[in-house]
Parts: sequence; structure tokens; C-alpha cells
Amino acid sequence: MFGRERIELKSPEQMLLMRRAGLVVADAHAAVRAAVAVGVTTAELDAVAAGVLADAGAGSSFLGYHDYPAVLCVSVNDEVVHGIPGERELAAGDVVSVDFGAVVDGWHGDAAFSMVVPGAVDDGDEALVATTRTAMWAGIAALATADRLGAVGQAVEDVVDAAHEAGLNGGVRYGIVEDYVGHGIGTQMHQPPDVLNYRTRDRGPRLRPGMCLAVEPMLVRGEQESDVLEDDWTVVTRDGSRAAHWEHTVALHDGGIWVLTSPDGGAEALAALGVQVAPLA
Repeated sequence: MFGRERIELKSPEQMLLMRRAGLVVADAHAAVRAAVAVGVTTAELDAVAAGVLADAGAGSSFLGYHDYPAVLCVSVNDEVVHGIPGERELAAGDVVSVDFGAVVDGWHGDAAFSMVVPGAVDDGDEALVATTRTAMWAGIAALATADRLGAVGQAVEDVVDAAHEAGLNGGVRYGIVEDYVGHGIGTQMHQPPDVLNYRTRDRGPRLRPGMCLAVEPMLVRGEQESDVLEDDWTVVTRDGSRAAHWEHTVALHDGGIWVLTSPDGGAEALAALGVQVAPLA
């Protein structure tokens, strides 16, 4: 631990345990993505993810967390995050954000993705999903060279600015959701420090080997203000605009960075940004 926020530093051996959890998350993502289709319920997606956990002998980071009732968060359209799976059937063109966490031997992995249900796809929704993914990878890439955590928010906002200049949202700047941010992760799913997705004057804590961080921007096609529904979990945009959410768990060690929840460790996506990943043996 170090600093006022008591940030948990991990050894290489502990990061390897987190990698095991991260690969369970990656497998669940692949299975859920393959199951997304018109007419499938969000509860059915939750069952798919639960099956991956059972097959891996892993635990759920989400189920029972402050009494959360599922292993997945499935947020649709104007739902930003923390959507509870249920009987809702997916429709063509829905924007679906899936968040999932696994725990192996007491160590957590956490990641999210968004996609558009095949069918009547809106180009603007596809651009929202793609821009949010780009923003996430830009934030992760910043960890490879920055000295302070605030570089993540700077990189995310740079992507949003570039998308606005390119007119990807019909001349309206994407909103960056500020009420929900990334976080440290390790022996608990949520730990210090907060990983902001926007620029601030505070440069944040110094980046150090041993830090493991969940980078997770959430972008919306309208204003960033949100509300929580009566279920005390589901977060929706106040103006009804659609939202997207991407996340990966990233380890910082003496050799560089490694994306623990990506099957290739982030190699392909980060190579396009000039960053080489550093897997641990």
C-alpha cells in the first residue's frame, strides 16, 4: 500500500492470478456476445455468463455485491450501466452494454463491452460504440508512458474531441458520464484509486508498477446527466439518449502494461497505438 488512498500494489505472482480471472471474463464476454440476438432475454445472457463461471470453477464479482442479484450487468439503449438482467427481449438495433466480473483465488477481473444487436442498425449508434471502444484503448495506451493517472482522462477526452470534430454524432459532442468512473482492482473489485474519464486540473496519483486498474469510459449521444431507477441499480440517461460502455483490467509492472481481461493481453489494439504489451511469464 502507498499514499493517502492506500492503493494496493500487486506482485507479478498476484498479477498472474488476476490474469486467470481476466481470462474467465474474456471467455464470458465471448460467450455472451455470441448469444446476443433478437428475441434473447437479458436473463438468458446472464445464464450464459453463469455457465462460464461454473465451467471455470470461478466466482462472480457481481452476484451478491451490495445484494446485486445477477452475475452480469446488461444495460440496453438509454441504460448506462448496472442494468439488472430480466425478461426484457433484445430487439434489432438495440445498444447492449455487458459488464462482468470474475474472481479466482480471491483476485478479481472486470471488463465490459458494448454492441448493437444485428438488424436495423443506426449508424450513429455504431459510431457511439466504436468511439467508446477507441476512447478506452486510448486511455489504456496512456498508462504505458504517463507518469500520472490523470493521463487516462485526458486521452479519453481527446478521443471525444476528435469525434466531435469529425462530426460522428451529428454535430453534437458525446457526453462523458462523470458520475461513474474506473477504479483500482485486485483483492476487491472496487479499490482506490478512481480512474477518471475526463480532464481535471488534478493530475492524479503517480503511476507505479504493481498497480492494477479498470479503465472504463461511458459515453452518451446526448447530455451526461443520469438518474438511478427504482431498482436502485439501473443508471439511465436523463435525456433518454443512448449510451455505450467499454472496460478492461490493466496491470502495470516493471516491464510495461498488460491487459489482463483481453485474450491477447491487448497486443493488437495497443500495437495500433504504438504500444507494445508486456505479458508476465
